[in-house]
Amino acid sequence: MTLTLNVRNVALIAVLLSVASPIRAQQPASNPLDVVPEKVPFDIPYGGPILLEDAQAAITAAVAEAKKRDWKMSIAVLDSGGNLVAFQRMDQAPIGAVLIAEQKARTSVLLRRESKVFESFVQNGATYLVTLPGVVASRGGIPLIVQGKVVGAIGCAGGTGSQDEVVCKAGAAIVK
Repeated sequence: MTLTLNVRNVALIAVLLSVASPIRAQQPASNPLDVVPEKVPFDIPYGGPILLEDAQAAITAAVAEAKKRDWKMSIAVLDSGGNLVAFQRMDQAPIGAVLIAEQKARTSVLLRRESKVFESFVQNGATYLVTLPGVVASRGGIPLIVQGKVVGAIGCAGGTGSQDEVVCKAGAAIVK
């Protein structure tokens, strides 16, 4: 039996390929939330609480970064138990940012990871996170780690999530 490529056969092949391609394209991509890691992620031990001097230094560095960029922020530093150690609201920072900065820091210290991780989770469908009390799924909360242990967290609010994150990173870089 010989296969003759005529107009009818080429048309049939084209139809079969056009039907098969969308079916293949509609296969669900693997969900990153379905991946089972070997170890528990973010398994960083808690350490003693951050010292007031270190908390104030982190805030000073964060405020300097915000001033350099003309961003008005609220900055909170919490200890390893999630308690407020130091706070500063810059002049004309939004009043609502006060609570948000503290909650971003609390999210980071209690769950031992940057708050932006939860932003990614929500964007990937983990909507249950928005029902958890005190969890802020937005950038701008960073755990403070000294000698491999979580001693606290810094939270910043007042700008966009990415602006808050930049200011937080400046403050977190001081704590070592």
